[in-house]
Amino acid sequence: MVERPRAVLFRGGSLDDLRAFPVGARRAACYQIDRVQSGRDPDDWKPMPTIGPGVREIRIRDADGAFRIVYVAKFADAVVVLHCFRKTTQKTARSDITLARRRYSDLVKDLGPKDSGP
Repeated sequence: MVERPRAVLFRGGSLDDLRAFPVGARRAACYQIDRVQSGRDPDDWKPMPTIGPGVREIRIRDADGAFRIVYVAKFADAVVVLHCFRKTTQKTARSDITLARRRYSDLVKDLGPKDSGP
């Protein structure tokens, strides 16, 4: 039996931010999110423990620049996209980290104590 992919949930304005990516970056992002939905790792990612346990960042580079998708897939029901943004400097902007951290915190509160464990 083929396992069904998990749902993808977007927090805050992350879906609108993803839709604002240039076409090539948006296609690459959707492909990478599909990989995560199917239980596989993205092609280029890194852990983001400063945002929260289990949070990862998908890294996308194309002709239009560098793009990032911050997500968490540790919850059984869904892949949750916390933040999508264009990276303009070598270091991730403090505002992007703060926004993703706040959305992660809100997600954990919304889920309640049963799903918020490590």
